[in-house]
Amino acid sequence: MAGSLRRRPELAKRAMEWLAPMGEVRLTPTTGPHTAGALAAEAAANGASVVVAFGGDGTINEVANGMIGSTVPLGVLPGGTANVVCMETGLGRNPEKAARKLVGESEPVRIAVGKMTRPDGYSRHFLAMAGVGLDAIVVDQVNPALKKRIGKVAYWVSGFAMFGRRLPQFSMAQDGAESQRSFVLVSRVRNYGGDLEIAKRVTLLDPCFETVAFEGSHSMRYIPYLAAVAVGMVARLRGVTVSPATEVQCVPTAGARVPVQIDGELAGELPAQFAVVPDALTLLIPTRYIQRAREQQWITSPTL
Repeated sequence: MAGSLRRRPELAKRAMEWLAPMGEVRLTPTTGPHTAGALAAEAAANGASVVVAFGGDGTINEVANGMIGSTVPLGVLPGGTANVVCMETGLGRNPEKAARKLVGESEPVRIAVGKMTRPDGYSRHFLAMAGVGLDAIVVDQVNPALKKRIGKVAYWVSGFAMFGRRLPQFSMAQDGAESQRSFVLVSRVRNYGGDLEIAKRVTLLDPCFETVAFEGSHSMRYIPYLAAVAVGMVARLRGVTVSPATEVQCVPTAGARVPVQIDGELAGELPAQFAVVPDALTLLIPTRYIQRAREQQWITSPTL
């Protein structure tokens, strides 16, 4: 269902040609939601030297969940709507150019990932981010048919439909402090939605999250927040807290229904805990991103 592959299904076979310098390439289509993880795990167990996920952030997330703990490198190609991981690492939106970078300009790097755990036993790892509250509501309410026609603009339509509404509240606990929030981004990356940056000081090489937490019980409070995000100054606003973390807990207030999104896909509701899982996955990352990330890593990153 990924945007680019739905519009141009021939790209999957062309990807086999682009990746041929890596060796013999086998194409394994998913058969529906929640199948990519098992396919990736099977490929890794059967001797694949590299597993490449070609699709949207949801497919990449499924593949990554199937490979947690494996030493087989994971590569990603952009085929979806936002392509957050690809945009973050500099692979870009063009799948052919991204494939060339994977083949000739990338290195396998062992990285940490995030993990969401709920009291009912459900858990899910994430490469890019978890969103609690407002942005998960937007994901929940986006029109699938509209998303197929206009891509990521459908999320903006869903977001603007929130204005004038009250927002569910939840309690966020981090580093021994609790606060009331309506949106928290628990991020492993700087890129948000393919075009914006909200988190500013975290990279995939950092063994921590950057949390960006917003106060406000009414959606109108987000008008200045949105403007600040657009100009890269959100951390300066009153009502916004930005900080590193390795563990975050979120509990709904007064029985409110507060949804959660993981790498752009709905992942249930609060309560939930988000924790860093160190040394979890080997990811093929462009060398330029690695060099830049190492230069910019936080000196004060939390110790795991």
